[in-house]
Amino acid sequence: MTADLRLELLTRLTEERGVPGYEDRVRALVKEELELSTDHVRSDAMGNVVGTIEGTSDHEIVVAAHMDEIGFMVREVDEDGFVKLDALGGWDPRVLKAQRVTIHTDDEDLTGIIGSTPPHVLDEDDLKKQPKIDDIYVDLGMDGDEAGERVSPGDLVTMEQTTVRMGDFVTGKALDDRVCVFAMLEAARAIEEPPATIHFAATVQEEVGLRGARALGVDIDPDLAIALDVTLADDVPDANSSVTVTELGEGTAIKLKDSSVITSPKVHRRLRELAEEHDIPYQLEILPAGGTDTAAFQVASGATPVGALSIPTRYLHTVTEAAHVDDIGKTIDLLTEFLRSEDGSIDYTL
Repeated sequence: MTADLRLELLTRLTEERGVPGYEDRVRALVKEELELSTDHVRSDAMGNVVGTIEGTSDHEIVVAAHMDEIGFMVREVDEDGFVKLDALGGWDPRVLKAQRVTIHTDDEDLTGIIGSTPPHVLDEDDLKKQPKIDDIYVDLGMDGDEAGERVSPGDLVTMEQTTVRMGDFVTGKALDDRVCVFAMLEAARAIEEPPATIHFAATVQEEVGLRGARALGVDIDPDLAIALDVTLADDVPDANSSVTVTELGEGTAIKLKDSSVITSPKVHRRLRELAEEHDIPYQLEILPAGGTDTAAFQVASGATPVGALSIPTRYLHTVTEAAHVDDIGKTIDLLTEFLRSEDGSIDYTL
């Protein structure tokens, strides 16, 4: 990690566990950080955390990144001790076989493995079958009686993976969206006496419908909203798209659109102007599928100008998501410069 990025904090954020609706452990860490860098911190009934730096004008900005990661909830424990799961968020079943997981009960965290049938006993028809979430099961190494006593329906399940530096990349689970929570926290740490009041919001339940940001958009009525999320880096040999969305190492991504939002033209143009003024490498993001908290603020807060910065990330929604350290740093740089420059003098209405 480059000297100005705190690998230890990023590692803590990405390795912590927090599925939609149960972001408690991540929330505690985010609160701890925001209390050091903002004027006051609050949380709401859904679990969103907001740290506010009071500005010198009436202009208000919200910056949002979501805390939740995709995971599972226990559906049942069968008589043989195998645990059946219900998905929380969008999983590709192909990446789940033979992975280690943690089941979080009220009393303890238990390690389990998602079963995988050995190739020795698979015929051609078996090999052609597409796996389904309903077919996934977790083996705890326990018989039915013990597993049934220690695990209950409703217990939460997260993937087990460490975060490591790999060449120029950082890789691990839950970079979506903890790497952007990290970028937001670093920007909050760098901002002092801004002209605008800035609300740094760590949101919940983004992976199941942008729910936390929608609720927060009712409570906060900003003049401008900026969302942070990862985006598809499809610069790999087996990419299906004929047009690359983003590439690792080419800079932060300024979002033009995704399937949930078309960002405000004046906002993304302002982001581009600042990037060029401060020699910050950037790329333009047109994401064909997938949504972000950006849309939630635009809808919940009415006709609010919105923009978004994205960190290009390979292998999304797996336990080996990977981002380039330079792209992370440049996202922090551009976000910080944008927030420092916002004094309410720019009219973003159309």
